[in-house]
Amino acid sequence: MQDILILYYSHHGSVRALAERIACGIEAVPGMQARLRTVPKISTTCEATERTVPDSGAPYVELADLEECAGLALGSPVRFGNMAAPMKYFWDGTIAAWQNGTLDGKPACVFTSSSSQHGGNEATLLSMMLPLLHHGMLLTGLPYTEPALSTTTTGGTPYGPSHISGANGNPLLSDAENRLAFVQGQRLANIVKKLSRP
Repeated sequence: MQDILILYYSHHGSVRALAERIACGIEAVPGMQARLRTVPKISTTCEATERTVPDSGAPYVELADLEECAGLALGSPVRFGNMAAPMKYFWDGTIAAWQNGTLDGKPACVFTSSSSQHGGNEATLLSMMLPLLHHGMLLTGLPYTEPALSTTTTGGTPYGPSHISGANGNPLLSDAENRLAFVQGQRLANIVKKLSRP
């Protein structure tokens, strides 16, 4: 089995819902296994710390997860067209992995959630691609050969799956969002499989 890391930060549960659906797509491909991980919240108060183990959901990511993964799906909620601070903080601490080429040549995709249709989904997806490109990763999006991408009235972009949670932060995915997240997971897993052939 090859592990594909799904690394996400989720505040209200929407990004976590996308991550879990992407995991289903990954595990629909024989020989592929999803490894869900998250990052801790950060605080403007320097003394504040998070627990060593989260109260619920995926464990916190470790640098070994980057070394051991065959591919990566990266998710964050929209924060003014950028990834959330906890995710940015994690990537700012990956200099050693960058210097060692830990992620070089591994396939990756990105996903996000916002409260409104035009809340910065595409800008956030593009901003999340930047550290992955610096790490030498091979980015994959969602092609328009997937019919749901052309018909969705909720989330979904060619840059990666997205979700529109509404003002109340509803994590329930629409049918199109479910489909696109699943397809993205499958696509990532199939690319990992093709690249790992001798």
